[in-house]
Amino acid sequence: MSNDAHAPEIVPVSSPDKDAPLKEDIRLLGRLLGDVLREQEGDAVFEVVETIRQTSVRFRREADASAALELDGMLKALSREQTISVVRAFSYFSHLANIAEDQHRIRRRRAHLLAGSMAQKGSVSFALKKLRLAGVPRAAVDTFFKDALIAPVLTAHPTEVQRKSILDAEHDIARLLAERDLPLTPKERQAKLQLLRSRVATLWQTRMLRYSKLTVADEIENALSYYRITFLRELPGLYDDIEDDIASEYPNGDGTITPIKSAYVQMGSWIGGDRDGNPNVNAGTMQHALARHATTILDFYLDEIHTLGAELSVSTLMTGVSTELQALADQSPDASPHRSDEPYRRALIGVYARLAATARALGATNILRKEVGPAAPYPDAPAFAADLQIIIDSLEAHHGKALVRPRLATLARAADIFGFHLASLDMRQTSDVHERVLADLFAQSGVEADYAALPEEEREALLLHELAQPRLLYSPFITYRDETNSELAILRAAGDIRRRYGERAIRNYIISHTETVSDLLEVLLLQKETGLLRTDWSNGGDGDSTCELMVIPLFETIPDLQRASGIMGRAMALPLIKQLIAKQGQLQEVMLGYSDSNKDGGFLTSNWELYKAELALVADFQKADVKLRLFHGRGGTVGRGGGPSYEAILAQPPGTVNGQIRLTEQGEIIASKFSNAEIGRRNLELLVAATLEASLAPQAANPAATSQLDRFETVMAELSDLAYHAYRHLVYETPGFTEYFFAATPIAEIAELNLGSRPASRKANQRIEDLRAIPWGFSWGQCRLLLPGWFGFGSAIDAWINSPGGSKDEKIATLRAMYAEWPFFATLLSNMDMVLAKTDLAIASRYAELVADKDLRERIYKRITDEHGNTLQCLELITGNTERLAGNPLLARSIQNRFAYLDPLNHLQVELIKRNRALSSENKIDERVHRGIQLSINGVAAGLRNTG
Repeated sequence: MSNDAHAPEIVPVSSPDKDAPLKEDIRLLGRLLGDVLREQEGDAVFEVVETIRQTSVRFRREADASAALELDGMLKALSREQTISVVRAFSYFSHLANIAEDQHRIRRRRAHLLAGSMAQKGSVSFALKKLRLAGVPRAAVDTFFKDALIAPVLTAHPTEVQRKSILDAEHDIARLLAERDLPLTPKERQAKLQLLRSRVATLWQTRMLRYSKLTVADEIENALSYYRITFLRELPGLYDDIEDDIASEYPNGDGTITPIKSAYVQMGSWIGGDRDGNPNVNAGTMQHALARHATTILDFYLDEIHTLGAELSVSTLMTGVSTELQALADQSPDASPHRSDEPYRRALIGVYARLAATARALGATNILRKEVGPAAPYPDAPAFAADLQIIIDSLEAHHGKALVRPRLATLARAADIFGFHLASLDMRQTSDVHERVLADLFAQSGVEADYAALPEEEREALLLHELAQPRLLYSPFITYRDETNSELAILRAAGDIRRRYGERAIRNYIISHTETVSDLLEVLLLQKETGLLRTDWSNGGDGDSTCELMVIPLFETIPDLQRASGIMGRAMALPLIKQLIAKQGQLQEVMLGYSDSNKDGGFLTSNWELYKAELALVADFQKADVKLRLFHGRGGTVGRGGGPSYEAILAQPPGTVNGQIRLTEQGEIIASKFSNAEIGRRNLELLVAATLEASLAPQAANPAATSQLDRFETVMAELSDLAYHAYRHLVYETPGFTEYFFAATPIAEIAELNLGSRPASRKANQRIEDLRAIPWGFSWGQCRLLLPGWFGFGSAIDAWINSPGGSKDEKIATLRAMYAEWPFFATLLSNMDMVLAKTDLAIASRYAELVADKDLRERIYKRITDEHGNTLQCLELITGNTERLAGNPLLARSIQNRFAYLDPLNHLQVELIKRNRALSSENKIDERVHRGIQLSINGVAAGLRNTG
């Protein structure tokens, strides 16, 4: 498995034991790691590792006190050096097992395709076949791809635990493991084995942790590695596959393939532009991010053009060329007589020279291959794409069509997708900062002495008044607060970046904690102050306004989600915003936050409020005749909106997709989904297939079904209210719960890790309200309770079934019907099922022992375990499944297989936390203990795979 949030399980091709190759790979990698451990650390450490593993297995199977005491004694007896070696051994085995599972997933998919099976669920071909059989015409499919925008957005968050050096080493191991499936001679097989052994040894000798805190620049480089591994080649390749799929399901009469001209899948990024709670992001990091983006994509273009120059040795002595191609060749700085009859090579040498000049103009400092001679840089990416099209057209017109598809067409496609900017960088800041900046500008300009004290109605009136003024509030002759200067500099930098790298480089401004219409107007006014919103007053009247950055509200908490529809309805009624939306193609984006809503109201209520908010937004946007694009702020854990992306998109309420969707990819999920090129392409295809199906699949107009859905939604509202109170009562209203959480999870240790550039908490205190949702969920994952992904469900179901009104049997029947007939509810339960499969009360009890206050420990832990048992019973009552993941046996086996190396890491982590806190109580620090804790956190995160 590359990620538990992956695709539907592949239907297995018949074999005696379809998992036999996986078991063999895991045994091989485990044996190689064991050999390295013996060589590097000695037999004694190897034996300790093996004994701990066996005792952990016995603890899991028997859950008896003797195994726990034996394990305790064994771990306490470890020296500091042994502890580090043991933690590293289990952590690395966790990583290696993941590599083996990824390779097996690829192996099974290929076996499925080679067997000639019908299109796989989750593929674009499957979605197209389904649509064709449902009567969806080709014209609707063509329109979808012309207008669609599907954008995975990579973000950096403080649960990203992988170093790039580790990723690179693991990538080599994955490649070598895959090559063992090829036909090899005995000598070749032995050579591959030796290379694998050396790579595992390299991995062992590579530092897993960062010794210094990650900077924003580091996070940018980490993300760029996934472009080189996956996106740069796999995304254009996916476009080619989709064109073939369309031609297969909706063939043209002449047998040709109609090219799709639009870039319907584009990449986005928050890394370097997300300022919310991160003081390390500023104008400089934004400029650095785009310079590195441009360098990465231009390096790729330069390599591909260089390779094409070697491949396209076409001579005019053999075939003709177009007039445009000849002109392109004549403009080349290449004057070599040896290539006088090779215009394609000369043209490509000229293109290379222009690209090299472009790269230098956009910030590149090291061009690997020197160009033949000087040339003018390209003014923009379309000009580069136009030159590539000249080459393509000439080849196709002169019997060279076969030379286009292998590389040239893919390069041209990449130029359309990535431009010179690679990925669109989003800007994000919290509304509180905008308020403070404008309060400073208003006060210093003498317009309003205390803007922050104004009621909402007066704020809106003032902001609209200022937006209608030709003059600015800002003056270069006035001294402003540092925060004001920084925020204005960032917006000015955005304008510079757009002019330098193209309009797609930065085009979105996201407002965290959007609570009022004035929050939107504030960002429009700040854009006006920095030249990003301009109004032409020449024709009189209200003027003609244009805004460079789409202002996107982010609704996060439960109250925010409940207000979302009203805020957007009022905003879209304002003449200025109406005008700006029209300039955006009658389209407006809204972002929904899964993390904070879950931390605020619990798993069930968060999902329900998101669902309701989406339905209400659809109604408001239809009324305003505006197209809605939703941006889903999903995290890795189910508690933060994680889970299978394919099912999640299909479970969206009707009318909420419509060919437009953006969603975040966060933390270790990025590595899990995209560190392998083939798995990366599969994940990208899942997004396209789900968006296509959700957008075009006909909705059955069945009055009975509509009535049934109304009933389901009524029940869900009642369940949500009950779950909300159960969750809030535990987390926010139970005395001592905060102390329990900080003691019974590694949250304090996570805060000390060099995981990311963003602090783990918004404020320097221990209030759960101020803790970021990401480390909140991450901590519960580490202690194997994963509480945000299930707590409150059992109480809600139990209370609703036993409430007055209707028989108990009727209510159970209703819940079962909801599970069978309503994708939203079925997906919700499926995600919770996965979380519960990873939850382990025996391990969690070990963490509970970290709470010094016995009464507090027993009181709160009992409430958690009681709710866990209740939740399991209720889930089984509704689904009829007594085993977890009964519908996904591949994932069930995968999780079960991980426990052998996950459990020891948890036991070691508890022991190390005890040591660390004992030392802290004496104001002492042991760097080896810190390092051991960090290693264990890394290993557990790798084993669970979607804990962030």
